[in-house]
Amino acid sequence: MFTRYSQLPFAVGVFSLSRAICQARVDQPAPGFSLSDQSGKLHGLDDYRGRWLVLYFYPKDDTPGCSKEACAFQDELARLNQMGVALLGISTDGVASHLRFSDKFNIAFPLLSDDTGEVAASYGALFKLGPVKLAKRHTVIIDPTGCIAKIFRKVDPKVHSDEVTQALASLI
Repeated sequence: MFTRYSQLPFAVGVFSLSRAICQARVDQPAPGFSLSDQSGKLHGLDDYRGRWLVLYFYPKDDTPGCSKEACAFQDELARLNQMGVALLGISTDGVASHLRFSDKFNIAFPLLSDDTGEVAASYGALFKLGPVKLAKRHTVIIDPTGCIAKIFRKVDPKVHSDEVTQALASLI
């Protein structure tokens, strides 16, 4: 039987998550970050000033949807590079997991480890269920000045990389 207060932690978690969603909005400065990729190299938002940047958040390395999405972005990588766009994948998995995942699928772009979930939360892309923290499947396009140009909150991994490329073509 639930008491009135037994759901308080759930309500607090929803409140903090909804507050994070409000922080990342189109035409607002993108939240900063400094995260390690699968090779241990640090990447920060300021490293990408002056060029378009795609941050795609995904739940878990080497799962069917995440593998499909990563491989689709890998297939679009040459086109994105020709457009002058940088691509970063972000999940709450660790650096070692990202290295195994990128090696298995020949991923040539950085996969960043947000093991605390702080960056995902700042972009409104964190899902917490008790102690488990996962990034939601969201994508953010950031313009060369560091402002958010577009946010995708509903993502189908089968077609998303094409959606992102089409959106970039209309924004650039």
